[in-house]
Amino acid sequence: MIDFDTAIDVIAKNIASIGVEMVSLELAAFRVLAQTVHAGVASPRRDVSAMDGFAVRDVDADVGRPFEIVGQSHAGGVLPPAIGPHQTVRIFTGAALPKGADRVIVQESCVFEANGSRMTISKAYGPGKHIRRKASDFDEGAILLGAGTRLTARAMVTLAAADISSVAVYRQPQVALIATGDELVAPGNAVHGQTKIPESISFGLKAMICQHGGVIMGKYCGEDSLEHLASIATQAIGSADLVVVTGGASVGDRDFAKPMFEALGLELLFAKVAIKPGKPVWLGRAKGCWVLGLPGNPTSAMVTARLFLVPILGLLQGQQVADVLDWQVLPSTGSFPAADDRTTFSCAGWQGQGLAPVGSGDSGVQSTLAASEWLVKQRANSSMAGPGSQVRAIRF
Repeated sequence: MIDFDTAIDVIAKNIASIGVEMVSLELAAFRVLAQTVHAGVASPRRDVSAMDGFAVRDVDADVGRPFEIVGQSHAGGVLPPAIGPHQTVRIFTGAALPKGADRVIVQESCVFEANGSRMTISKAYGPGKHIRRKASDFDEGAILLGAGTRLTARAMVTLAAADISSVAVYRQPQVALIATGDELVAPGNAVHGQTKIPESISFGLKAMICQHGGVIMGKYCGEDSLEHLASIATQAIGSADLVVVTGGASVGDRDFAKPMFEALGLELLFAKVAIKPGKPVWLGRAKGCWVLGLPGNPTSAMVTARLFLVPILGLLQGQQVADVLDWQVLPSTGSFPAADDRTTFSCAGWQGQGLAPVGSGDSGVQSTLAASEWLVKQRANSSMAGPGSQVRAIRF
């Protein structure tokens, strides 16, 4: 059995990205960039107005002064004519500034004749010039986003604004999920069997995998039969980059999570980790496919998925462990119990001005998972963290 930090180091040193592909911007959301992106155009592309109003020379901008209107400028329209002394162009937000202008007087500070030929500054207009200068946001060729960046909704806006139509991204991991246990049935069917329970973990894992860039290529639920599970393992390994198995990781007579892969040449990187919950978590490789084994208890499975599955998905997509295990130091408003000889992770929620435990800590409990927004980490043999203390946590 190895400790948590060593297990994470093993993952970081052994798992690498699985390839790069070009995709259109339409398909790039939430993918991870494989190359640095440079702006295709400047933003703004030229000096533009930040307000609706009139473009004038600042030297002429006196209250009461009349101006000859020599044209209009609309966003996306033709470039306006240049202006001279006591001339103006009616201008709209985002429109190109005429040559010679260095101030925009907002429309509310002006009056203009009905025939549109003259404008007069009618009142004080304030110090703002209401001009967005060329490349004031970013210049053509500027570095916008680095390799390893996940393309959030906000990042997509930046790329589109830079006239980027396609990007190089890491390939999305193909993931197979295998749930093991005679007692498991699909939700909606447990009511028909007195000893059956709904198979719930795969639904949480699927959501987590999709959230972190993976693609589910298969879901399996196998009875506790080595022959049956070995057949499922062969199917899953054949088309996946990563197989995630839940349950069957202990030492009982019907625990086949590892044996089901033995005929496929399973090589273990680690078999147990000194954490609570989730000690049975394991990682191996078979026929070039990664295999991650998670506990069968729901809370244990989701906690270990956040701690091990998410970093694996990140590494397969060119990210670093620190990108996805981004620990923060936060205040505690509740009491987190002392840790024994294992690193302990507690489900927590934000209460008042800090984090407080959620639920009883029972690894089989599922009712409080929805309220668990954070995982609090306590090192082995650490003392209780009470209200007012600082704790290390990550988003769950």
